[in-house]
Amino acid sequence: MSATGSGRQLMPADIAAMKGKAPIVCLTAYTTPVAKIADAACDVVLVGDSVGMVLHGLPSTLGVTMEMMILHGQAVARGLGHALMVVDMPFGSYEEGPAQAFRNACRLMAETGAGAVKLEGGRHMAETIAFLTARGVPVMAHVGLTPQSVNTLGGYKVQGKGADAARLRSDALAVAAAGAFAVVLEKVPAKLAREITAAIGIPTIGIGAGVDCDGQVLVIDDMLGLFSDFRPKFVKRYAELGATAAEAVANYAAEVRARAFPGVEHSFVDEGGK
Repeated sequence: MSATGSGRQLMPADIAAMKGKAPIVCLTAYTTPVAKIADAACDVVLVGDSVGMVLHGLPSTLGVTMEMMILHGQAVARGLGHALMVVDMPFGSYEEGPAQAFRNACRLMAETGAGAVKLEGGRHMAETIAFLTARGVPVMAHVGLTPQSVNTLGGYKVQGKGADAARLRSDALAVAAAGAFAVVLEKVPAKLAREITAAIGIPTIGIGAGVDCDGQVLVIDDMLGLFSDFRPKFVKRYAELGATAAEAVANYAAEVRARAFPGVEHSFVDEGGK
């Protein structure tokens, strides 16, 4: 059950108010048809920069551009009527400073209709988050494994182990104090995610961070099983659509080659060419 049954599209304040109440349901979407499917069940639909890897075949999220995020944001917006749409700010669009971040966040929101933007980083991004929120740009923060920093993190590894836990607690407290309305915790030990969730006043949305966050987010292509060559350990697959699609394509190809289309007895164009 979503946050409100009012029939209107959810806003960042609605998501913030879900802290400690109904779990927040979030999935990614990059296209209109998938957005329509997600909208029926989700509180938040994230147009993630994961689109670069999922749909464009990039090796990481670092090659994603503003133009790509705007294009996919516009497509997703056409499929939503209920869920809050959050759009990722791509690598290089906000790290230079608050003014750069504000210009690009305004462009994303104005050209896509997004209700909020998401950016990666903890304490070092607190000033930027405060700058944006003070000027009317709602921000979802993202700490823990931050994929845009994969080269400095040394890969897609769990963050916050051992002595590093204090850094992540500090990051979460900083983004909450700066005005973020929610924060994604990615690949964080479950115990630490539980402690952070209890310590901050904004919702935590976990991905590979245990069950005790205020909500969960997954890349929809992962949970639908559209890929066979990449399977994150923390992702539960609710379907195996990749295998189903591959079988359907193979069956279609076999029928075409055999000139056999069951149920198709004649052409749509009659013998007179009309």
